[in-house]
Amino acid sequence: MDFLQSFLNLVVPVFGLTTLLLLWPLLTFRSIALRIFRSIFDENVRGKIILITGASSGIGEQVAYQYSKRGAVLVLVARRESRLRVVADRCIKRGAMDVRAISADVSKEEDCRRFIEETVNHYGRLDHLVNNAGLVHSFLIEDVSDSGPLNQIMDVDFWGYVYPTFYALPHLRRSKGKIIVNASVVSWAPYPRMAAYNAAKAAVFNFFDTLRIEVGSSIGGITIVTPGWIESEMTMGKFMNSKGEIQVNENQRDIHVGPVPVQYGEDCAKAIVRGALRNYKYVRVPYWYTVFLLYRVFAPEVLDFLLALIYLVPTPGRKDGAPLSKALIDIPGAKALLYPTTLRAPRTKHIKG
Repeated sequence: MDFLQSFLNLVVPVFGLTTLLLLWPLLTFRSIALRIFRSIFDENVRGKIILITGASSGIGEQVAYQYSKRGAVLVLVARRESRLRVVADRCIKRGAMDVRAISADVSKEEDCRRFIEETVNHYGRLDHLVNNAGLVHSFLIEDVSDSGPLNQIMDVDFWGYVYPTFYALPHLRRSKGKIIVNASVVSWAPYPRMAAYNAAKAAVFNFFDTLRIEVGSSIGGITIVTPGWIESEMTMGKFMNSKGEIQVNENQRDIHVGPVPVQYGEDCAKAIVRGALRNYKYVRVPYWYTVFLLYRVFAPEVLDFLLALIYLVPTPGRKDGAPLSKALIDIPGAKALLYPTTLRAPRTKHIKG
């Protein structure tokens, strides 16, 4: 057995790389041809039933508006019912045929079962499930005194995607429907202060990659989205702290996001919905984040060094000990260049729940 493993260690990488190099032109041509074909024949979602979790703000809200413009029927799910109703009214004005707002917590399995069944009982079908709800933290693992905050992150950012999918799958099979998943760029880019969130998103990415193989052609497709920093409550500074409290702190945001350009939520949503309607397997927004994936595969030590240097190492000469990310975004004019207008009004507050 040891001899066989040694033999495979020597032969398989060489054979695999050679085969990949030979297949690469064919695969590239096939990918381009498919994208051209799908760009001509976008799915028509007028009258179709679209369920979106985390729809009360940020990416989920903007995705709802994009489906509304196409005349879809929307089911909006989030915990903040009052905020959902505001979004629902805006969706109707933008062209949605009907909108239903359901208050629910995706970290609770019973809530997920309830909003899927309520949707199907009311409309008779489900065509798109958009898994988008998320809870982000900004703390180092060593700062946590117990596992409570880590469990909260996993409950929302992993199980909050698995539960709705589990209950929706039978209905999506009947309608040949689709699943759209917000897996985040951190599913393969190890941003500091986000270890639990990164792990949850990596689990989401792999779960739905595997599910795509398991369900095959029994549903319409699975689109996995990996957004970078996008205009949202997160980039306004809404994070969970090490005590499990949700707070809005722009100073912490400046450390956490730093000098990375933040893309408008509307532009991100357009890319997501366009990718879903064209049945893309993956959507990366903004696309330039792809370079991080290449470094993750081919030069992970370089990526790790740069992320630590920018986001963890104290900046020389700063009395507050802030890292380079904060020093760079504090340069006059940096926020005006890198952040949308909605992210520039300073504020700090705690949020219950």
